[in-house]
Amino acid sequence: MLIDMALVGLGLALLFLGGDFLVRGAVVLAARLRISPLLIGLTVVGFGTSMPELLVSLNAALAGLPDIAIGNVVGSNTANILLILGLTLVVAPLSSRLPGLRRDLLAMLASAALLALIAPGGVLRPWHGLLFLALLAAYLTYSAIRGRSQGATLPDTGTALTLWQMLGFIAAGLAALVFGADFLVQGATSLAVRIGVPDAVIGLTIVAVGTSLPELATSVVAAMKRQPEIAVGNVVGSNIFNILGILGVTAALAPIPVAPQMARFDIPVMLAVTLVIAALLAVAPRVPRLVGLALLAAYGWYCTVLFV
Repeated sequence: MLIDMALVGLGLALLFLGGDFLVRGAVVLAARLRISPLLIGLTVVGFGTSMPELLVSLNAALAGLPDIAIGNVVGSNTANILLILGLTLVVAPLSSRLPGLRRDLLAMLASAALLALIAPGGVLRPWHGLLFLALLAAYLTYSAIRGRSQGATLPDTGTALTLWQMLGFIAAGLAALVFGADFLVQGATSLAVRIGVPDAVIGLTIVAVGTSLPELATSVVAAMKRQPEIAVGNVVGSNIFNILGILGVTAALAPIPVAPQMARFDIPVMLAVTLVIAALLAVAPRVPRLVGLALLAAYGWYCTVLFV
């Protein structure tokens, strides 16, 4: 019991330490390279914090567990918006007047719509995976070109850091996030088993949210540091990468059957919440805490429906 509690404590400490390192390194790197902090949030931060989802989906697909492979992506995208963005907004309201954000919101919405369009066919085939990867490459190329024209002002705190030191901050942050999430999931799962929590509840809560903990820690820390580009870009970039990158790689290696329940309910829910948050961020100049509370309530409803 004490070991499990220690793992939970160590995991939480590593998550928030990693989030702090990652945000610090990402902001200064964006300024040093003269590109938009939003682009760094979308790519280095958003894709980097999605590594746990990539490992889970690849392992599940290779082990013949397609429901976990695709469910991990769909569930993580829904949690990214309702849970992570919801908690981030509760910590601090976010400005949505960010250069290039509407373009990236459109890319997030288009990737979700593409998955919803393909899913009723019952299987993601290798050519679907290659299409996803090609779209991801095109999106990254376009974003990099546009991001160079939306440079950032170099913070005074970063002038003494070399490029390699900034990359070291980012790498250390990502490593701490991955290990922290793993320790927290291990400890929490063991504690839940000891006190008699059913396996279904553990799977729907601790394990499902576990792979999204890096995104959670990073966005919350970014909100506390008043870095909306990193907080929002992390969620948007992660959702784009989860579909186009993770499902792209996984489906390219092996066909992924899509369960009828997933195609009828979970993927449409993911698309609906993506549409709502994309419209809100595109229209509202500032997103208040009340929206965060509404997102958290919606996630509670979603988990309740899944459990029932």
